[in-house]
Amino acid sequence: MIDSEQQNDILRVVIERRSIRRYRPEAIARSLIEHILTAAMWAPSAHNRQPWRFAVVQGEQRLCLAQAMGTRLRHDLAADGVDANVIEADAARSYSRMTAAPVLIVLCLSMVDMDHYPDERRNRAEYLMAAQSTAMAGQNLLLVAHSVGLAACWMCAPLFCPEVVTDVLALPEDWQPQALITLGYPAETREKSRKPLESSVIWR
Repeated sequence: MIDSEQQNDILRVVIERRSIRRYRPEAIARSLIEHILTAAMWAPSAHNRQPWRFAVVQGEQRLCLAQAMGTRLRHDLAADGVDANVIEADAARSYSRMTAAPVLIVLCLSMVDMDHYPDERRNRAEYLMAAQSTAMAGQNLLLVAHSVGLAACWMCAPLFCPEVVTDVLALPEDWQPQALITLGYPAETREKSRKPLESSVIWR
């Protein structure tokens, strides 16, 4: 049974965690990355099918991925008619965030072990259940990373170019990129607030 001090420790980790985008250059030990991924693996999941998958990206591969995703970003924004200077600023910011982190973790889902139905309505629900499960694994990852002194930031960019991420990282066919988490030792601090509880809750 968790005592009040442990409860406060858990709540403190949740409240103090921040999305950090600037990192120190030192490497992260593989054992520490595995520790964080183990926590992610213990998230709840629909039917306990554990649909999450993780690609750990380090070294030069980070640059390849950032460059390829930047190329797609430029193409998409140009097709939208966005000013060239704005495009370059956006692409440069994304590239910097990805390459400044010593580790990238691409969070994917797989539908291989999920249920399949003859109709689209239930298949869509099953896919959303897998996506929710995968997101909960990502939340575990973020919280435990913070608890061991690391910083991280969730980026949704892979949703806009899943085939690019798949090609660059040679992911298995059933792995569907959902998010990219930058990971490293923090080189900044950030403060954020939250809306009051009553603004987001109704009691019935």
